[in-house]
Amino acid sequence: MATSSRKSGEANDYSVEEKIIALYELQKIDSKIDEINKIKGELPLEVQDLEDEMAGLETRIANISTEIDTLNANVKQRKEKIEQAKVLIAKYEQQQDNVRNNREFDSLSKEVEFQKLEIELCEKQIKEFSAESKVKKKLIEEAQALESDRQIDLAAKKQELDSIDQETAKEMEQLTAQSEAAASKIDARLLAAYRRIRANVRNGLAVVTVKRDACGGCYNRIPPQRQLDIRMNKKIIVCEYCGRILVSNLLDESEQAEA
Repeated sequence: MATSSRKSGEANDYSVEEKIIALYELQKIDSKIDEINKIKGELPLEVQDLEDEMAGLETRIANISTEIDTLNANVKQRKEKIEQAKVLIAKYEQQQDNVRNNREFDSLSKEVEFQKLEIELCEKQIKEFSAESKVKKKLIEEAQALESDRQIDLAAKKQELDSIDQETAKEMEQLTAQSEAAASKIDARLLAAYRRIRANVRNGLAVVTVKRDACGGCYNRIPPQRQLDIRMNKKIIVCEYCGRILVSNLLDESEQAEA
């Protein structure tokens, strides 16, 4: 808690003008980071999509394998049932040789017939289970083939992304450090507002200069008195049309003069 309070206090030690300059610096740094991320294009999303698809295929294969195991267990159970029925048929037919009357013979005949029907039913179910298992094995083969193709695509995309990351790692590290340094001069509330604006605008520009008497973000005209207030750097001023934070173009001119 003490560290957090100290950091907050450090940000509040800066004047409004210093915070405005820090905001503009932060915007330029973040824009450079955005440019690097543009080089990556859709690669991060494509990699994530492929990883998600691979995970889905693995789950699908595992689920189908479980279903096949269940079908095989059912086939085994039906085969055992057939063997049991055959034993009973042999038993009943043997008993028929020792019956005392027709009623006992008919009763045993019905039992034999019932067991034969059980065998027929089990054999039919075995065929159904085997056919279903064959279809599911085909589905696994198709899923595994697709998984193999996606694995190749994923490896290529990852290699391309890793290559870009390696090329830009040093610059990204420097920019991240600069971004943190600039952000440390801005209080949490203003920094949160800056990040919220960045997230809501398409080009990521939350801080823009006034160019040709207009907002550098939406290009709507800024009244002269408001432009004067912006150049004074005494308070944070936002564009009433697009909500971006406005800063003086003199900041750009002073940097060019220093350069």
